[in-house]
Order: sequence, then C-alpha cells, then structure tokens
Amino acid sequence: MTISKILLALTASLTISFSVTALEVGDQAPDFELQATDGKTYTLSQFQDKEAVVIAWYPKAFTSGCTIECKSLAQNGHLLKGLEVAYFMASVDPLETNKEFAEENDADFPLLSDPSKSVAEAYDVLAFYGVPKRHTIYIGKDGKVLFVDREIQAATSAEDIAAKLLELGIPARRAS
Repeated sequence: MTISKILLALTASLTISFSVTALEVGDQAPDFELQATDGKTYTLSQFQDKEAVVIAWYPKAFTSGCTIECKSLAQNGHLLKGLEVAYFMASVDPLETNKEFAEENDADFPLLSDPSKSVAEAYDVLAFYGVPKRHTIYIGKDGKVLFVDREIQAATSAEDIAAKLLELGIPARRAS
C-alpha cells in the first residue's frame, strides 16, 4: 500500500469516528442524570412540561473564565430566579471539585458533574482535548433545544442568559 492510500484510509476512518451531528435548535435534547453540588441528582425529564432548562457548560473549575462566569451567575441569579427556568452550570470535573468551586464562588444554584463525559458528548460540547466548550444550551418545557449559545461572555453570563430567555418567550414565575 502506498503512503497516499494509507493516509486516505486513515483520514476516512477519522472522519467517520469524529462526525458528530451538532445539537441544533428544534432537536430533542438528550436526557441526562447528573449529580449536583446541592446533593441532588437531576434529569432533564424531571422538568418536562414544568419549566425551561439552561445548562451553561464550562471547561474547568477554578480557571479564570469559569470563575468569572460562576460569579456572574451567583451575583446576578436574581435575574433568572424570576423566570420559569431551572439553570445549571455543568462540567466534566468530579463532584467534589465542583462542590469546592461552587462554595468558593458563593453559587446558590446547582453545578452538575459529568465525570464520565457522556452527557457532554451527547450535547456535543466536548472538545477534542476532553473538556467542555463554553456553550450554553437553552431547552424548552417540551425538551427541545431553543437555542445554543456558542459565544459566551463570561462576565455577563447571567445578564445574557436572562435576556435570551426573555427573547425566547420564557415567562415569569407565577407568585405562589
């Protein structure tokens, strides 16, 4: 076999193994079951027909951009709490690392841990070097993807998420 045929065969096999379809608007979001920093386990299906879900994927706890994003959500979470939405940050860090990260940044919302990386793969946010890309996924009450934000401004994450939710028509919570 010539070098060019070997390279062609190798390229074809790599193309096949890495051709993952990106999650897009209108797609059914993959269900998940992930442990969170608040001691609970969450699934997407538990929010079905109840409220929208936002998952802000971040690369790695305790890094500068991720710390800035977490602080934005912690300090400005009031912008989200008034809407019919469950919101999370998520990474492939171990649960204990995320607990320490959440505590250090006064996060009053759950951070999800996906150490197996299976959910990150299903959501097509896993970078080739094994950490999630900084993407935020917006999911409707019906479980369908409403928007995928691939251009996150960490410092204004909470404000940007709130504005996008309003733009998407997510209603305010009803007073109980």
